Amino acid sequence: MPRLTTDDGTELYYKDWGAGRPVVLIHGWPLSADSWDDHALPIADAGYRVIAYDRRGFGRSEQPFTGYDYNVLAADLRAVLRQLDLDGATLVGFSMGGGEVARYMAHHHDKDPDRVAQTVLISSVVPYMLQTADNPKGVPEETFAEMSKAMREDRAAFFDDFFKTFFGVGLIQHPVSNEWLEHCRTVAMSASLKATLACAGAFATTDFRPDLRAFTVPTLVVHGTDDKTVPIEATGRAAAREILGARLIEYDGAPHGVIKTHQARLTKDLLDFLGEAAPLATR
Repeated sequence: MPRLTTDDGTELYYKDWGAGRPVVLIHGWPLSADSWDDHALPIADAGYRVIAYDRRGFGRSEQPFTGYDYNVLAADLRAVLRQLDLDGATLVGFSMGGGEVARYMAHHHDKDPDRVAQTVLISSVVPYMLQTADNPKGVPEETFAEMSKAMREDRAAFFDDFFKTFFGVGLIQHPVSNEWLEHCRTVAMSASLKATLACAGAFATTDFRPDLRAFTVPTLVVHGTDDKTVPIEATGRAAAREILGARLIEYDGAPHGVIKTHQARLTKDLLDFLGEAAPLATR
């Protein structure tokens, strides 16, 4: 299996499909790079080089006890870009993965500006999830505390309910199959408990608002209006307002997991946005 080594010696598994201008896909919590396959294949078929990697602690990557804050996770993304020698890349972050994109842009982009040409935030936790006095539309701290408690008591049962909300499954609506829900729970259970809890704490409490000014490349924001996992008002709409020149596409009535529930539409929107970047030869 292809692997690369981060600055602190952690091995990350990655997929590298196709050839052309690079597109780096960063998965959400608590999934793995496999959650991108349905998009990675058509994007690679369209003439791009698609890289998707398992975040440390998840999937086939190593599961160290430390390194689950966004400064380290952004350094892991930098290692991916450098070790695979990627220039003119589009960084696509889904859910928690949007945080890696934001922190990378704030901490590393100005030192290596040719690496990234575009950014995409999908159902992203950026800029700030936690409800505070200056972020009243965020998620209450008690909600995250209850999540942590439930995961410590019975992680499998927690994920059974979690993914139904994630994909908008209810008594009437069932936009994904039961088999897909079970697959996601299996993937989530393959992550270490330490990584699962620590990453939940990171995306719940990290304030990316100061990072937004570092987005100096064309940026697309995609978010469902009925996202109950990462509410759009505190995240997608706020990010689009604060990132200079960002374009917001709202999926009316869509839940958090648009990578599956709105698979065809999202692939088209990504390909349309990718097509707007200048070819590598002109950079």
